[in-house]
Amino acid sequence: MHPGPGPLALVGSGEYLEVMAGVEGALIAGRPRRYVQIPTAAAPEGPDRLRYWLDLGAAQAGRLGVEPVPVLVRDRDEAGSEDLAALIHGAGLIYLSGGNPQFLARTLRGTRVWAAIEAAWRSGAALAGCSAGAIALTDWVPAVRSAARAPEPGLGVLPWLRVLPHFDRMRSWAPDLAARAAAGAPPGTTVIGIDEDTAIVDLTGGGRRWQVHGRQQAWILAAGEQQDQDQRTGQPFPAGAVIKLDLYKPPLIF
Repeated sequence: MHPGPGPLALVGSGEYLEVMAGVEGALIAGRPRRYVQIPTAAAPEGPDRLRYWLDLGAAQAGRLGVEPVPVLVRDRDEAGSEDLAALIHGAGLIYLSGGNPQFLARTLRGTRVWAAIEAAWRSGAALAGCSAGAIALTDWVPAVRSAARAPEPGLGVLPWLRVLPHFDRMRSWAPDLAARAAAGAPPGTTVIGIDEDTAIVDLTGGGRRWQVHGRQQAWILAAGEQQDQDQRTGQPFPAGAVIKLDLYKPPLIF
């Protein structure tokens, strides 16, 4: 295992699909061939949806030639299971897939399973989140479709980020979410929009230098920036571009 924290990936959409196979393959390359897949965010949608994610993850692991390790955590009782936490040991890549971000963060935060995930990442395993999983890795987790419900704490890996996945489509189903993300963001916080089938990856594990991968773009938003209904607003970063986040001088000040 590599010394120090492993790489991080935040994905706008496309987990376990062929379009993201290159990103997932690069994350696990040179690491143990254990691909831990955690579909907790989809648990409120029922067993059929959980099975969908497990099957999709197994197919991707087959494409990559690695072992799928499903960790089926459906509630906080299961997140406290020593047996489920033990499955994470020896992971090369740990992936939090999509669904409900508040449920995901609320279910894992402060549990044995989350402690095992964090310990594996800090020991060199790669850690990725897509959609709800990407949001939950920060410390600002909104009720995506409802401004009436307050944001909740996340898992705290990237407390200086606010993440907006599905950014190219988000305005159609959560038109005010970008404004909510930018409003009241503490100094030093960066709001990043990530388009579908697109990822930002930090190979250092520090969460300060990201490269864009995939077929679309990532975007840095400024405070108060209004999202036009017909086009994305912000500073675009196309595939291959590097986003550098300085601790004291973020690319745009909120």
